[in-house]
Amino acid sequence: MSTLLPPFPRLVFTILEPLACIGGYLAPILDTASFASAQVPSITPTQYTTTTQILALQLGNCYGLLALIAIGVLYSTNEPKVARNYLIACAIADVGHLWVTYEVLGYANFVDVKGWNSLAWGNIGFTFFLFVTRTAYLAGLLGNDRIAASTKKRI
Repeated sequence: MSTLLPPFPRLVFTILEPLACIGGYLAPILDTASFASAQVPSITPTQYTTTTQILALQLGNCYGLLALIAIGVLYSTNEPKVARNYLIACAIADVGHLWVTYEVLGYANFVDVKGWNSLAWGNIGFTFFLFVTRTAYLAGLLGNDRIAASTKKRI
């Protein structure tokens, strides 16, 4: 595991986020119709099509990919620049994720925290938490990176 991150970002980005992504991978596989219909909390689904099914399963596959990338990058690098660039890319993706969710749900549903279902909590609440945590880490507010000892062999 990457020990270069300070404790709280390490917990969030190497454990919580990959676990959440695994959940996002499994949810559409285990119950595609419910996963697809729950994307918009206040609307009753009207039709479950083949297109809906493939999009839900492809989204789940993307979450699986995100879990693997997070584990692959953050568990294998001792380079602060690699971890920081990965987290910058994730922060940019967080903004895109939140924007798309806002555009589809509209302002009223986006801010109606009491009306959120579990998927809205993931799409809005958890994504916002990840964005704030990434931003705080990148700004140096959550501690300093630990520089790993050189792995070069002396001859």
